[in-house]
Amino acid sequence: MVVFVGGLLVAYALWGMWWTLWGAIVIGAISLIGIAFEPRRVRSIGYRLREDDLVFKRGIMFQRQVAVPYGRMQLVDITRGPVARALGLADLKFVTAAAATAVTVPGLPMEEADRLRDELVALAETRRAGL
Repeated sequence: MVVFVGGLLVAYALWGMWWTLWGAIVIGAISLIGIAFEPRRVRSIGYRLREDDLVFKRGIMFQRQVAVPYGRMQLVDITRGPVARALGLADLKFVTAAAATAVTVPGLPMEEADRLRDELVALAETRRAGL
């Protein structure tokens, strides 16, 4: 957003187009509001390993809670983008046969993601269901 705001401010300074100043103000305000709410958004994400399944929850206004039985897990995948790699973070994704239950736990430390993936794969292998 810094690039967009900067570009709009440069356009306003060079050509005096009044609408670019308002665009910069609106984009800047929306960006600041998003940054202010980000810590709350991060705290709303959680998971819990139970005896028979993994429960994942997320959401502030619209909350989603999914229970994925260990025996139904088909794939446990770790994804790391360039920013996540630089910060030492990873996303852990679980896939089942039902597309609606695909769950991604974002922002895990890499060591925790590796440990959790290994634990979930071991639990899934001991509790295969319907195969």
